[in-house]
Amino acid sequence: MRIDYEKRIFGLDLMRAMAIIMVMCSHTLWIVPEMRGITRKLFSVWGILGVDVFFVLSGFLIGKILYKMYVSKDFTFKDMSYFWVRRWFRTLPNYYLTLIINILVFIYIGNQLPDQLWKYALFLHNFTTELPWFYPESWSLSVEEFAYILGPLLLYLVLFFRKKTARPRLFLEVTLFILVLFIISKLMYNHEETVRHMRHWTLNVKSIVIYRIDAIYYGVLAAYISIVKPKFWYRIRYIACAFGIVVLISMNFLIPLKGWFITEYPQFWNVWYFIIKSIAIACTLPLLSVVKSAPKSIRIPITYISILSYAIYVFHYSIIMQLMKYLIPSEPMEGLDLVIYLLVYVLITFVVAYLVYRIYEKPMTDLRDSSRIKKYFK
Repeated sequence: MRIDYEKRIFGLDLMRAMAIIMVMCSHTLWIVPEMRGITRKLFSVWGILGVDVFFVLSGFLIGKILYKMYVSKDFTFKDMSYFWVRRWFRTLPNYYLTLIINILVFIYIGNQLPDQLWKYALFLHNFTTELPWFYPESWSLSVEEFAYILGPLLLYLVLFFRKKTARPRLFLEVTLFILVLFIISKLMYNHEETVRHMRHWTLNVKSIVIYRIDAIYYGVLAAYISIVKPKFWYRIRYIACAFGIVVLISMNFLIPLKGWFITEYPQFWNVWYFIIKSIAIACTLPLLSVVKSAPKSIRIPITYISILSYAIYVFHYSIIMQLMKYLIPSEPMEGLDLVIYLLVYVLITFVVAYLVYRIYEKPMTDLRDSSRIKKYFK
């Protein structure tokens, strides 16, 4: 696999690699359910944090693309469609492949498929209602897909009413509108819903599209600042990154220390936890977005993990881990046997991700850059 390191930004690859590692670590709790102490607490937090890193980073990258498209030309419906097509070539092939495999795995294991399986095809299975326990990691892909649709569509529609307004201002206003809209959606949920427990929160708030799209648009807002205020962006890189890391560590340290549990502090969990975390992650971008390279011994593995991260994400849990747990249960294991089991799981995950990337994912994403598609959208 040839990699053009000159075209990559190591800091952003590092974010992506750390995110997928955190998600994988959190899911190993299924292999080692008896894990206790600080390690279990860290792994539990990492799963939620890792996905939000993906969200903010995704928003930052698409925000840069959208902003340049929006201010440089007319931004026609064809331009917007081209943006969507490029995103869909990147996200949909792996999703539908793993959706089909998950269905086959469920049938093989003997589990009952969801009654409304068709909703998965349209990313509606967690739009407003509780996330089903089938292909659970797909919840974040629904959030991504609707975020890709919402922002460009609003940017396009607002041009019919605000033709004379400067495009950079419109971009900022639409971004802020989306952020405020989904803060309100979370406040409304918090006002109407009875406080329950963390499992209910996981399935009914954390994983629901109408409460989580704003996580991506904190990254879009960061992209806007990086383009419009480049000197400011560069000047604050160290202090902003330090602030973001301190906030993330402090918040997750204070939660168990101060007893900030959902039964006593529902508004914190339903509303402010997401917002604070997303802003803190976005604060690391001024520094990480300008870190272009690293020593070879660090750069190569981090870049490989980053490139394979999407394939790892959609295969590692409900397909690879579930099959391993079914065929060779890990519960009776301990000591060296358990370590070997974990190492085999990691090895299989990376091998499968590499093969999927080379044979399927990369050829599909290359199609979006084909002359035929570019010609059609010119």
